[in-house]
Amino acid sequence: MTRGTAAHPWMANSVDAIKAEMLATIGAKSIGELFEQIPADHGMKAPLALPAGMRSEAALKRHLRDIAAKNSDCEANLSFLGGGIWQHHVPAVCDELVRRQEWLSSVFGSPESDHGRNQAWFEFSSQLGELLDMDLVGMPVYSWGCAAGHAIRMAARLTGRSQVVIAGPVSPERLSVIRTYCAAAIEDRAIDVVLVGSETQTGLVDLGALRSAVGASTAAVYFENPGYHGLLETRAAEISKIARTVGAETIVGVDPLTLGVIAPPSAYGADIAVGSIQPLGVHMHGGGGVGGFIASRHEEQYAREYPTFLVSIAPTSTEGEHGFGLSLFHQTSYGMRDEGKDWTGNSTYLWTIAGAAYMALLGPQGFAELGRAILSNAHRAAEQIGGIAGVKIRHPTGFFKEFMVDFTATGKSVAAINKALLAHGIFGGIDLSADDPDLGQTALYCVTEIHTDADIDTLVAALKKVLSE
Repeated sequence: MTRGTAAHPWMANSVDAIKAEMLATIGAKSIGELFEQIPADHGMKAPLALPAGMRSEAALKRHLRDIAAKNSDCEANLSFLGGGIWQHHVPAVCDELVRRQEWLSSVFGSPESDHGRNQAWFEFSSQLGELLDMDLVGMPVYSWGCAAGHAIRMAARLTGRSQVVIAGPVSPERLSVIRTYCAAAIEDRAIDVVLVGSETQTGLVDLGALRSAVGASTAAVYFENPGYHGLLETRAAEISKIARTVGAETIVGVDPLTLGVIAPPSAYGADIAVGSIQPLGVHMHGGGGVGGFIASRHEEQYAREYPTFLVSIAPTSTEGEHGFGLSLFHQTSYGMRDEGKDWTGNSTYLWTIAGAAYMALLGPQGFAELGRAILSNAHRAAEQIGGIAGVKIRHPTGFFKEFMVDFTATGKSVAAINKALLAHGIFGGIDLSADDPDLGQTALYCVTEIHTDADIDTLVAALKKVLSE
């Protein structure tokens, strides 16, 4: 068969006749007309170098396996990368549950068929709320960055103001997402993003600079605890107080795994908490959402601004029975489309099942034990690495699972060190030098509960060898 007369093996509507019929139905002369709004310089100058359509499923499977085999993964290699996607242990039961058919197809059905799904969603939200000490938790959005962006827009609507002050270091990727949300916040009115740095000596938020930055136009102060560089923000309550003095909301980004060993964000004045659910039983992956949560006090003013699904429990007409259903559905993009509070999607809802199982397995004591294990492993690693000639640990105490390793005095760049570590089967830390030249040749290392003493010893030995070459 000639090309165009037969369907592509995996796309039934790809024959020329069907494409022509669809174009005629919508009144378009060509497929190109459908993309006229895209600037010309955004288009490809040459076609993609794709292989010919494979009609054999076996051949396609082998082709994809060959592509995947080019990757170096964190199972075959030791990884000390973090910064937004972290390597934590995922219990087997989390994988077992999310693979079950009733969850894989958890979209919309009838009130009867959705009841079990809604109960699972409620369990996820209620457990996360207990961990955060906040009573209102929405269904997750795509990522921590998306959650922070939504929360800032919530604060802007609540206060009628148009500025957010971001205090302390934030992941460049996350900051980029936040800027995108703020730029498109309200038609003809963006949210101004003001950055406040950290103190050189302590690594903590510069409170003096923060006081100078906030004012009558500040809708929210956003900071993270721990921050992007891993440090626990010991003056978090003071940051919240500074925000309150100008009538701004306090939004805190938090790693849920810290909450077995440090106070929840509500204890130091957070109005809204955001963060990633990836540490709660979700494998590292790219190309799709890993999940970001939004939580707040259970007050109507906050509930009315959520863009996400909220799941409630209520008694039924039968005494002793309870039902689960969606609350304030009308204010979401599902209920009001473009008139909703904000756009939201459901591609991360499956991870609530993993998260609910993970949190139930650990319980309060498990979170405390896990937090202590991460603290112990990370500080042991930092101490060992800091003992290598020419290597310095920036802020050697007061961090959770991530810490900064300064290689400047060794005369080698982080890029060169990381390249050499790959030959030893090790992924080194994130190179911070490109985004913050003031840090010199500094890398962000991550150590979690999955790293054994032997793993740390292997890293230290490899670093010594690489730095001596």
